[in-house]
Amino acid sequence: MPSSVIDHFSYDTKTKALRITFLTGMVYEYKNVPQKIFDMFRVSGSKGRYFNDQIKGSYKFKKLKAE
Repeated sequence: MPSSVIDHFSYDTKTKALRITFLTGMVYEYKNVPQKIFDMFRVSGSKGRYFNDQIKGSYKFKKLKAE
């Protein structure tokens, strides 16, 4: 389902890094995100709500260059 806030995302299973690109073009990489959290994020009906409830504020992140 399309998100009103998130453009696209990817997950690196080796490093457990979740990279999210927001519709604003800003890109953030979240560290040590468990596979289960990513799997639930991927299938969630509302990516923005799941992000706010389960990821934002729970994992360290770094801001990358905007795309």
